[in-house]
Amino acid sequence: MGLEFPIIETERLILREVTIEDAEGMLDYFSDQDVVKHIGLAPFQSVADVYDEINWYKSIREEGSGIRWGITLREEEQVIGSCGFLNMKPKHHRAEVGFELSKDCWGKGIASEALEAVVKYGFLHYELERIEALVEPTNLPSQKLLERQKFQKEGLLRHYEYTCGKFDDLYMYSILKGDLNEI
Repeated sequence: MGLEFPIIETERLILREVTIEDAEGMLDYFSDQDVVKHIGLAPFQSVADVYDEINWYKSIREEGSGIRWGITLREEEQVIGSCGFLNMKPKHHRAEVGFELSKDCWGKGIASEALEAVVKYGFLHYELERIEALVEPTNLPSQKLLERQKFQKEGLLRHYEYTCGKFDDLYMYSILKGDLNEI
């Protein structure tokens, strides 16, 4: 994945590597039930839980199976969410995209701006042809966000994941490189 962590800049955001110094701020949103309820995690209880998350970000990058950017507002250092790829399959030119955002930032177009930038980056720099997103049927805001970004709902994957003591149905969404005219 290259040695230097890529920084993505948009009109309002800087997407950058998350570090241990970001853990306290990240605990604010990872401990919020409303933020984590659709991403298969129990609310975090301590900074140690955030360290585990940050270590996962590092491990997927090192093994080449993903990359996760911390989302920050241009004028602020604090990480307010993350967006990135996991389950990258270079042989098949595909990856899954995921994201979460602090509740304080919902409804302001931040997740949309971050997702758009990450998707374009994936098509341009990782030679992806297909980007997938898995979303719980009850997560209507994320479904609407994906649809606004030209992702297409492909179908329901029944009992696809087992998280937090239950089986989750997930909708499969995808976008192909050719779906974006400007790439």
